[in-house]
Amino acid sequence: MAVVTATDHVEQPAPATFAHVARGYYPTFVALFTAVLLISNICATKGVAFFADLDVSIGPLQILPIITDGGFFLFPLAYVLGDVLSEVYGFKATRRAIYLGFGALILASACFWLLLELPSAEFYENQEALHAVVGVYPRLLLAGLAGYLVGQMLNSLVMVTIKERTKEKHLWARLIGSTVVGEFADTLIFCAIAAGAIGISTWDDFFNYLLVGFLWKTLVEVLVMPITYRVIAYVKKHEPTYVVAS
Repeated sequence: MAVVTATDHVEQPAPATFAHVARGYYPTFVALFTAVLLISNICATKGVAFFADLDVSIGPLQILPIITDGGFFLFPLAYVLGDVLSEVYGFKATRRAIYLGFGALILASACFWLLLELPSAEFYENQEALHAVVGVYPRLLLAGLAGYLVGQMLNSLVMVTIKERTKEKHLWARLIGSTVVGEFADTLIFCAIAAGAIGISTWDDFFNYLLVGFLWKTLVEVLVMPITYRVIAYVKKHEPTYVVAS
């Protein structure tokens, strides 16, 4: 006869329920993409001048000094990450990341505006400094958001369109072609909207700012292209859902 113990009738509690985290690198790249956008917008509040003691011009084009903003070393990285997303995950997935970045920028701007409007404590003496760094200037905000949205969309669309024709070949053509179109649109829209707010009052200054900004951003992306190649190759190799059709 079998012996029945008290523990035989005790039901084990059901395990807690958790959602499954999607496999792959896509969430990581989206997080990096959004972080770069937010950080570069803060860095951009500082004006930067390289070779300030030199004055070199070709016609109306000022070569030196190079005038830019503190986000110059970060913002091109957003396009590099956009290239990786477009090449590996396609336009729809990249568009989702662009929308998330767009929403994060709007949220950050709203939070900064609210922060500045909050009454300062008597001991707080940095209100003016805080305003200089995170102050929301509607015209510049509009210029940045519009340039980012159009530039990133075009960058992804051009890259995916070229890939549909070339498949896995000619990655360099996709990277350069998408960069030229995306960066030019981004820079043109930003300059067109923000020109008056940043002190540009003549056509010579406008074209100089546009051309130098476009060439600089494009040059940075071309210089880091070997790194972009390696990142794309690594993600393609280790992304579980990336399968090249035979």
